[in-house]
Amino acid sequence: MHPSLAAIPAEVWDACACPEAADSGPPDDPFTTHRFLSALERSGSVGTGSGWDPRYLTAEIGDEVIGVAPLYVKSHSQGEYIFDHNWAHAYERAGGRYYPKLQIAVPFTPATGRRLLARPGFEAEAEAALLQGAVQLASENGLSSLHITFCTEEEARRGAERGLLSRVTQQFHWLNQGYGSFDDFLASLSSRKRKNIRKERAQAQGFGGTIHRLSGDDLKPEHWDAFWTFYQDTGARKWGTPYLTRAFFDAAQETLRDDMVLVLAERDGRYVAGALNFAGRDVLYGRYWGCTEHHPCLHFELCYYQAIDIAIERGLARVEAGAQGEHKLARGYLPTETHSLHWIADSGFSDAVANYLSAERRAIAEDIEVLTAYGPFRKANPEEQE
Repeated sequence: MHPSLAAIPAEVWDACACPEAADSGPPDDPFTTHRFLSALERSGSVGTGSGWDPRYLTAEIGDEVIGVAPLYVKSHSQGEYIFDHNWAHAYERAGGRYYPKLQIAVPFTPATGRRLLARPGFEAEAEAALLQGAVQLASENGLSSLHITFCTEEEARRGAERGLLSRVTQQFHWLNQGYGSFDDFLASLSSRKRKNIRKERAQAQGFGGTIHRLSGDDLKPEHWDAFWTFYQDTGARKWGTPYLTRAFFDAAQETLRDDMVLVLAERDGRYVAGALNFAGRDVLYGRYWGCTEHHPCLHFELCYYQAIDIAIERGLARVEAGAQGEHKLARGYLPTETHSLHWIADSGFSDAVANYLSAERRAIAEDIEVLTAYGPFRKANPEEQE
C-alpha cells in the first residue's frame, strides 16, 4: 500500500495498467494510466482535504510487481457516480459508522475500465491478490466497506464468484456500426429523429461563431484558461465546488494533451463554451462541459454530435458520454449496463444491500429494455419508424 503514486515508477504501473501502449500507441483506458492518476495527485485534486486519500495497491512476487490498483480512503461519497448515499444514511441511522470506506476507482470519472490491473501473464494471481488485499485492509482497519466502481463486466463476474456483491447500473453510449460519416449514422435513424438532429445541428452551428477541435500540441495554456471558467460554472451548479483544481489542467497540458480532445466554441474572438473528451485506443470518453453564453442546442453539438464526428473520423468503436442523461437517447446514445463490486463488513447490512441490489438489477434490466425500444433507430417494421 502506497500513499503516493510517486513511490511507483510510471513504467512499472503502466506495465499493469496499459501494457498495450508499450508500442507508443494510445492506452485502452487513459484514466488508469500513471500520468492521469499522477496529475490528479500532483494537482491536489485528490489527497489532503479532498476526501480522496490515496492508498495505491501493488501485488508483488519477489521484487516483481504483477498487479496494481487505484485505491482510496473515502470520507464521503462524492465524485463516484455509483451512488451509495442511501446505504450510508441507513447504516448510520442504525448506529454504524459508514465513513471512512475504501474505494478502488478513478476519482471523478464514470468510465468503465479494468480496476484490478495485472501484468500480462499474471492476471489470475494479481486480481486475486489485489482483491483479497483490499478486503483485508478494510476488515483489519474496521472499515465499513470496500467498493470497486466502473469495473468491467468480467471483473464483476469474478468478484461475485469470490463473494462480493455485484451491482448493475446504466449509462448511455453511442456505438459505431462501421459508419463512414455522420450522414451514414443519420441514415440508421427514423426519419423524425434524423430531421430533429439535423435541425439541432443547424441551430447550434448558427450560434454566430466557429467550433474548434484541439488535441496534442494544438492545445495551449490559453485554452485551459477558457475551459477552467466553463468547468467552474458547471461544477458550482452541479457539485457546489469543482472536483478538479486549476492545477490539474496545467498538469494535463504537460502530460495528458495527447489523450484529450477539447472542443471549443469561439464567438467574437472569445471562447464561449467547451467540452472536454479523453480518447482511448477504441473509445472516446465525454467528460466535462461548460459555457459562459447560452445558445440553443450548442450543448448537444459540442458534447454529443462532435463526439460522434470524432469517433467516426478516428474509427473508434464507441462514445461513452458520462453519467445519467436520458436526453442522450434521442441523439443516438443507447442505455448500457455498467458494473461495480461491493464488500460490506456487517453481515446483516450486507444481506440487506444484497436484497436491494437484486431488485435494482431487475429494474435496470427493464429500464434498458424499454428505453432501447424507444430509441431513435429505424425499426424492422416501417410503420414503427415514426
